[in-house]
Amino acid sequence: MDFLDIHTHKVAQQQGVASIQSLSLTSDIFLAMPKRKPISIGLHPWFASIDKLEIQMTYLKVLAKQANVKMIGECGLDKLKGAPLEDQITIFEQQIALAESLNKPLIIHCVKAFSELIEIKKRLKVKVPMIIHGFNKKEALGKQLIDNGFLLSYGTALLQSDSGAAALVQSDYHFFLETDEASISIVEIYEAAANLKKCTVDELKACIFANWKKLNLIID
Repeated sequence: MDFLDIHTHKVAQQQGVASIQSLSLTSDIFLAMPKRKPISIGLHPWFASIDKLEIQMTYLKVLAKQANVKMIGECGLDKLKGAPLEDQITIFEQQIALAESLNKPLIIHCVKAFSELIEIKKRLKVKVPMIIHGFNKKEALGKQLIDNGFLLSYGTALLQSDSGAAALVQSDYHFFLETDEASISIVEIYEAAANLKKCTVDELKACIFANWKKLNLIID
């Protein structure tokens, strides 16, 4: 069974790893978007802007229908970078609507805007899975997000035994693992998570693929 890397910016595929490459429509990279490789695509809050939203959403609605597009995003909210928060919310909510129409999960970037994220999910009654990538905040916040129906994806934070992610993964059974932009391999992250959960790497791989299957998606 392969390792599943749910969120990576690496272009090269590693043997024995099923990875989902994250592409941003706010970059020229979408012009060379692969037709078969599993990807996610969306408007990243660092780069998206209201003045380009209409044309970018037009493109996104077409591209997101491709079978190899497994998730919408990364998209979301960031109070430290990008457009004003009000604009980011508008851009994010349009992508939520698209994900709902296609029944595809959202892969979410969130920085210092978790209360707003929870409010949006409740207000819009979002039905598709909402996966927060690279979660590395305090354990209490992670539990609050899980209690509100979010799924978490953990990365290099698991290598720090005192991190909130390391504490959470020991009790969380519906999570994913990722490399994002890290230079280390997904194998190292799986090994760290398996050590924290006191299980084998193979048992962890089976659990994570079962979580993915619950989303009614196939990596091919």
